[in-house]
Amino acid sequence: MTISIPDEVLAPNMDFDQLASDEQVQRTIQALKANGMDVYLANNGDEARRIVFDLLPDGAEVFTASSQTLEHLGITDEIEQSGRFDNIRAKFVKLYQQNKTDEMRKLGASPDIVVGSVHAITEQGEVLIASGTGSQLSGYVFGSKHVIWVVSTKKLVHDVDEGLRRIAEYSFPLEDARLREAYGKPSSLNKILLINKEYQAGRISVILLKENLGF
Repeated sequence: MTISIPDEVLAPNMDFDQLASDEQVQRTIQALKANGMDVYLANNGDEARRIVFDLLPDGAEVFTASSQTLEHLGITDEIEQSGRFDNIRAKFVKLYQQNKTDEMRKLGASPDIVVGSVHAITEQGEVLIASGTGSQLSGYVFGSKHVIWVVSTKKLVHDVDEGLRRIAEYSFPLEDARLREAYGKPSSLNKILLINKEYQAGRISVILLKENLGF
């Protein structure tokens, strides 16, 4: 399946705004584990926060990918403002402001730890992430030693085709509206990453959250 984005962005398809059943959650957990990823199940945002910070050693080099889920849970602010971590995004933004794009690209490509979210996870344990710039994708694929994702169970889908539909019909319209309101410009769906399996067992930690958060 390919994604087709209309010239006029439509309202989000709210069928993709429902939490998955416990049965679907368990099937997805088993598939993710079989695909080499560690999985945690959080019943609420407080549990998800605790798991994230249990996984982050003090002083660690951490890059926070843009994520409404992380922002809502206060994880982004804690990482970037607490002083407990080596905050890569602050350096990233400073380099961007100085137009040092080569240095920015290299820094963003391989932070020790990257924390973010994803847009869909299939029952076969496949993960889909959409991006306008791709700034977080290299760390997810290979560059980072540890990848941590906090993912609402509303993002669980049956298969890749449904995951692509979710991105096009739900995630993209919401992100487009957010960017237009915040920056006065539209979003752009330029890159989609599909992770089938993780070669290095345990490198990716997925925290599934039974709470309706994020896009």
